[in-house]
Amino acid sequence: QVRLVESGGGLVQPGGSLRLSCAASGRTISMYAMGWFRQAPGKERELIASIPWTGDTRFYADSVKGRFAISRDNAKNTVYLQMNSLKPEDTAIYYCAASRSVLSMTIRGDVDWGQGTQVTVSS
Repeated sequence: QVRLVESGGGLVQPGGSLRLSCAASGRTISMYAMGWFRQAPGKERELIASIPWTGDTRFYADSVKGRFAISRDNAKNTVYLQMNSLKPEDTAIYYCAASRSVLSMTIRGDVDWGQGTQVTVSS
């Protein structure tokens, strides 16, 4: 329904920063709740940040609070994840997601996914 393409991943040293982008096509994201998930090897996919279509209250997982920031630019049909103070534990594949609401995203009831971008934090 909506095509999502992530970019911006790569290798970064601990303490460094990366900015992930999620470009949407096919549909406008203006009426979607957007979010970022990540999945580390051997772990379940985890919701780490979300933003409703109204763009007001953000959600962050405890593991990334104070370090990551989600934002959206509806005019560019793009969602971003600014990641600061990166830790080795942040190493994962990061997936962009779109859903009808934050709730539906949280429970994964109706979610469109990007293909993911690898983030590796290592010295």
